[in-house]
Amino acid sequence: MQITTRLEFDAGHRIPCHKSQCRNLHGHRYAIEITLSGDIIRQEGASDNGMVMDFSDVKAIARKAVVDVWDHAFLVYKGDSAVLDFLNSMPGHKTVIMESVPTAENMAAEAFRILDALYRDTYGTHLKLERVRLYETPNSWADALS
Repeated sequence: MQITTRLEFDAGHRIPCHKSQCRNLHGHRYAIEITLSGDIIRQEGASDNGMVMDFSDVKAIARKAVVDVWDHAFLVYKGDSAVLDFLNSMPGHKTVIMESVPTAENMAAEAFRILDALYRDTYGTHLKLERVRLYETPNSWADALS
């Protein structure tokens, strides 16, 4: 059985070497969908009886590990020194330094990397993270798959 839940967040970024407008500082209303697979829990009297995982638990893990970290932050590539210098000049600015350029593809892959172990560790071998889908716009997204 597969289940999917969706969360949204706002963040800024830029693609430093992009041929068009994305090289400029800008922001998006991102949406992230997390798809898990697993067996339906069959434990009479349990809160999650009949579920793969309680959606509120799925969301709580994603919120703590990814969404709250990236929400209302500027996501910047560690090699983008001009923007890093600028952001560092603003005391208390919420900046997330990323190992790779913060494209939708790289962000989806990073979210998958972060979340994969967290879901497995929470419910043991019962769960498998199948997909993280990151929407950069309502019509454009990237899928990181298991």
